[in-house]
Amino acid sequence: MNIIDSSFWLEYFAGTNAGSNVAEIIKNSNDLIIPTIILYEVFKKLLLETTEDNALYCIANMKQGRIINLSDELSLSASKLSIKFKLPMADSIIYATNLKYNCILWTQDQHFSGLNFVNYFKKM
Repeated sequence: MNIIDSSFWLEYFAGTNAGSNVAEIIKNSNDLIIPTIILYEVFKKLLLETTEDNALYCIANMKQGRIINLSDELSLSASKLSIKFKLPMADSIIYATNLKYNCILWTQDQHFSGLNFVNYFKKM
């Protein structure tokens, strides 16, 4: 199972070289976990930079994976991870989801660098 962080989703939708790092993973939607916080981050950024129609189209593509809502269990786990690893709220929710569902997180966000079950790529 895989989680694609917001930064890589945005690169993928923009058609950049960085986005090509996760293109094959995205195509295999059966192995894709999408925390709702990532839907929020991607939709917000796309609304700011493109049209609502484009943002909705991209979200529809993301929803081909398995959407994971923020539960009370994930909230508590994210709180602990936030303290332990000094992660911002959204990142701790993503990482808690990553650990709960035994995923590999694909990211360009340096907050995740060095954490287990993370494929970190330095942003160019």
